[in-house]
Amino acid sequence: MAEETELEEELVIDLDEIRKKYEVRGFFRRLADMFSGLGKPHNTREYKLARIEVQRLMAPLIAVLAVVILVTALIVITAVTGQKKETIEVKIAHAEEETPELEEQVDEEPPDDIEPPPMEEVEIMVDTPTPGPVSEITPVAAPPATQVSVKPAPQDTVAFVDSPVKMKSMTGSRTPGSIGAATKGGAGYGDAITEATVLKCLWWLKARQDKDGSWGGGSSRLANTALAMLTYLAHGEYPGSPSPYRKDFGPVVEKGVQWLVDALVPPTSQSPARMKGADGNEYAFLIATYALCEAYGMTKNPNCKETAMVTLERIIKGQSPTGGWDYKINPSSTRDDLSFAGWALQALKAGKMAGLHPEGLDECIKKAVKCLKTRSFHQDSFTYCANARHHRGLTATGCLAMQLLGFSSEPEVRKALDYMREWHPSFKKGATVADGGVGDNIAKDCPSPQYYCYYATQCKYQAGMRQGATKPDEQSWQKWNAEMKKLYPSAIKDLPDKVKDHTGKEHKQGYFENEDTWSSRPVMDTCLAALQLMVYYRYLPTSQLKSTEEEDKSGAEAAAGKDDVGVEVDI
Repeated sequence: MAEETELEEELVIDLDEIRKKYEVRGFFRRLADMFSGLGKPHNTREYKLARIEVQRLMAPLIAVLAVVILVTALIVITAVTGQKKETIEVKIAHAEEETPELEEQVDEEPPDDIEPPPMEEVEIMVDTPTPGPVSEITPVAAPPATQVSVKPAPQDTVAFVDSPVKMKSMTGSRTPGSIGAATKGGAGYGDAITEATVLKCLWWLKARQDKDGSWGGGSSRLANTALAMLTYLAHGEYPGSPSPYRKDFGPVVEKGVQWLVDALVPPTSQSPARMKGADGNEYAFLIATYALCEAYGMTKNPNCKETAMVTLERIIKGQSPTGGWDYKINPSSTRDDLSFAGWALQALKAGKMAGLHPEGLDECIKKAVKCLKTRSFHQDSFTYCANARHHRGLTATGCLAMQLLGFSSEPEVRKALDYMREWHPSFKKGATVADGGVGDNIAKDCPSPQYYCYYATQCKYQAGMRQGATKPDEQSWQKWNAEMKKLYPSAIKDLPDKVKDHTGKEHKQGYFENEDTWSSRPVMDTCLAALQLMVYYRYLPTSQLKSTEEEDKSGAEAAAGKDDVGVEVDI
């Protein structure tokens, strides 16, 4: 019995040992055993088991600690942000209650008409001694930089919207203040008389715009509309402009430009791009391209860009192999009509200044420069076309084209300016130099004097006001300008009826008309004259005055008569 009892006790002990081995211990029991074991000698079984337990419990310990830390952080952040803040009382004033005190609101209503002094009080005094040879010419100081801006205004709008516009690279925005500053300065600039004359033209054009946004009819509609747009843009008028007339002239420009955009007939595989309302020879296509490029340069309207790119591409592809242009933009003709090319080059110039770069533009410019120098120039002047040495009234056209393309110091330009030295602004049909007009003493050379004066005013202005202008060029511009300032305001045809603005205020209106066979198109005559009177402050590509060493160098290379005019023309 004793043996059985002893055996049972051993069996109970063994079972207890087995039960302990397979006993499921809770988390806290295991945690207690772990800390107990870590206190044992390192060579003991308990210590080794404790280290294993530490490794097993690491993951749940980290999870618990992470939650604790996150909760603690949230409690701290809540406590900090929940502290009482000082309350600032903000009072919102309604703008309409303070409107009478805001000076910026004065432009909501167009100002009264400018009242210039009587014409008999205008005294013209220009010191114009006989100029000596070109080699004896002494350069004069450059005109004030603050009076001239060199490029169209980029703006932060992409459509016609009535919003503020940011200007850069300009001496000032086209506000009455900057225009007023540019029209002062004696013989070098305009004055209240010229500005009043320009405004009469703008109100006259507004009163005669058709409901669809165009001017005129038949074959003149496209040209008239494009010239009207150039005239308004030259004065700084477009929707959203800072002009005090924007509520009256802004819608005029919006409708006119939209009409030009809608006039485009896209190219097909059978025919090139065309524009509705164009004349038979497509002069109007070139002028419309010029206007669209100007509109895009000033407004960044994407519709203008899309249309202008199409029309610019046709002008480039329509260039003759010899570098000129002919009627119907015919690329197979080598007639090289300078009158036609004048508008093509103004359009290309405006396009590049506006940031439009159709394929082939630079090569096109190089070929045009070579054509002007080798085919359009003859002895001392530029002529109508390569095989017809007449109509030398177009000397001003070729001269301006060379200036726009960066070749103002070339011998051809110097000779052309000398040839035009005694010209006078005129509205008379067939008026020669002896009669107080433009041309070369051949009456047939001046069938439409204002067409020639449009170019002459610009190239004389650029020559006389450019940096490093020669004394003869400066004096030639001053003499021309003095005569223009006296003639044009007296030649405008004032109308008794006044034009009402959006507030009901009445404004004077007037127009210009040549005494020639083109007198049935007063819109063209009015725009050409008004553009001349705005040459002082036009922020257009054609008002860029620039003379650099690079231009002189490129001009010298072109003058060498190379087959390929390898120059980089900055236009």
